[in-house]
Amino acid sequence: MTMLKQASGADSVTPSDRKAVIVGGGEAYRAEQGSDYLPGISAETVGAKALWLGVVTMPPGKRTKAHVHARHETAFYMLSGEELEMWSGDELQFRDVVHPGDYLYIPANVLHVAVNRASAPAIFIGARNEPTAQESVVLFPEMDGRIP
Repeated sequence: MTMLKQASGADSVTPSDRKAVIVGGGEAYRAEQGSDYLPGISAETVGAKALWLGVVTMPPGKRTKAHVHARHETAFYMLSGEELEMWSGDELQFRDVVHPGDYLYIPANVLHVAVNRASAPAIFIGARNEPTAQESVVLFPEMDGRIP
């Protein structure tokens, strides 16, 4: 059995290295669907093959565009904020409310829209089984008007 060793940063890691990696995270970006992402573990930061882990923020008064993640599952844990509306389903007919301390699971290919009507940012730790920065997002602009 090979023991893993801790590395000092992602810049010293190549795919053939057999060690753990500690990173400060990658560059923040606004995702195509409208939320703000701060990647920690990703293809871009450490060469991850099947995992993305980071912080996702929905600013106050903002919402995502209607979209699906065609090839991956997503899991979130709400760290802070007031609440976030999660609309999902083929017709965006289901409305759930996420609060700090709640976990949220979005299966692959599930249409959804996140809405933050509160006055504080909704901040999540998120993970998905797709390592790239702008994963397999497919937008559904014809569905955006369904959410008030």
